[in-house]
Amino acid sequence: MGLLKLLKLSKLSDEEKNRILQRASIDISHVRVKVEEIIERVRRYGDREIITFYEEFYGRSILSEDSIRVSSDEFEEAYEHVSEKLIKALEYAIRNISLFHKRQLPPELWLFEVDNGVFVGQVWKPLDSVGVYVPGGRAAYPSTALMTTIPAKIAGVPEIIVCTPPRADGKVHPVTLVALDMVGVRRVYKVGGAHAIAAMAYGTKSIPKVEKIVGPGNIWVTVAKQLLQGVVSIDFTAGPSEILIIADESANPRYIASDLVAQVEHDPYSTAILVTTSEKLAKQVVELVSGIAMKSPRRNIIIEALKRYSAVILVDSIDEAFKFANEYAPEHLEVVVRDLTLTEILKKVRNAGSIFIGPYTPVALGDYVIGTNHVLPTTMNAKKRGGLSVYDFIKIIDFQYVTVEGYKRLYKYATVIAEVEGLIEHKNSLEVRVK
Repeated sequence: MGLLKLLKLSKLSDEEKNRILQRASIDISHVRVKVEEIIERVRRYGDREIITFYEEFYGRSILSEDSIRVSSDEFEEAYEHVSEKLIKALEYAIRNISLFHKRQLPPELWLFEVDNGVFVGQVWKPLDSVGVYVPGGRAAYPSTALMTTIPAKIAGVPEIIVCTPPRADGKVHPVTLVALDMVGVRRVYKVGGAHAIAAMAYGTKSIPKVEKIVGPGNIWVTVAKQLLQGVVSIDFTAGPSEILIIADESANPRYIASDLVAQVEHDPYSTAILVTTSEKLAKQVVELVSGIAMKSPRRNIIIEALKRYSAVILVDSIDEAFKFANEYAPEHLEVVVRDLTLTEILKKVRNAGSIFIGPYTPVALGDYVIGTNHVLPTTMNAKKRGGLSVYDFIKIIDFQYVTVEGYKRLYKYATVIAEVEGLIEHKNSLEVRVK
């Protein structure tokens, strides 16, 4: 018996279907109180709380007020531990990520005459400051460093800072530092988790307060971002990784199985769903996924994730598959079907964090080098927004200009509405210009 459940969509009860749709919804109750305590301690004690926390966490002192910020020497030293091969790969990723996000920039301004002498328009400006969270510690995620900072740089944000956890030696992983240095971000601070989010929200002696915080993280980061909305703006909160693949009989079962397993190696609460019209493909994928999972060095995480919320679902038509996918609103949506064009596929998709079309567009390419952003909404939040973009780092401001001739046309209508709303001084401010 395979690790993945093989289900028929039309035979699922409402309860079974809802369980699949809900997947690993984030339960913050077990950490909320602790995160609230961390936030309050950081607000009150600032750097001292961060230093004390890591001293207790590692069992010895690893930070001081002078070493919370990564030094120039540490950036230079990082290059000694990173291969030329990785630097070339990062250069290529930076190229594509930059090209993609530059295409997102709106016109500097637009202006339109809605009536004679009445002009309206919009102009955009970058945010004044942004704090980026890059996960780290024992592992390194240079791709996330690029995905979060490059859009901010392209938007023209003048102050970009990064918080990322230190290792036991009091240093940030060299791969992360090299990636950040390559995009020109050197204001990097050695703090992770809820402490990092609180520090960027309130500011400390070492770490500046920012207007907005972006970037993925574990449940401590997620809860801190939720709790600090109102104090600071955030991008969105993200849960465990998820993938949904729509495939027909033309799909290569090995490709599909590999892509499903790849997305659940992140976390035991990650989710992988295949929705297919082909019973043959479904059975092949169930068998192949089990084989890949059992041989993987990360098999414990993968097996747990496959058993929790993952499944292979049979449907009667491709239209039924898209209907379910739109209801599921996956973080990553792969579409591998023979008889639909790219345009036809895009018309059918309403809800997805990012769409990967065709057999040679696996999510893993998008995670690293295609150029699209891999910081994406999960747990149905793709019904509300897409992934991180330049638009997360800018504000769009309306403006208007009215000539004397235009004013004469507008004011008579505005005074009628002001009078109905009982706002007499509004009416007076309009009439004073024509008396």
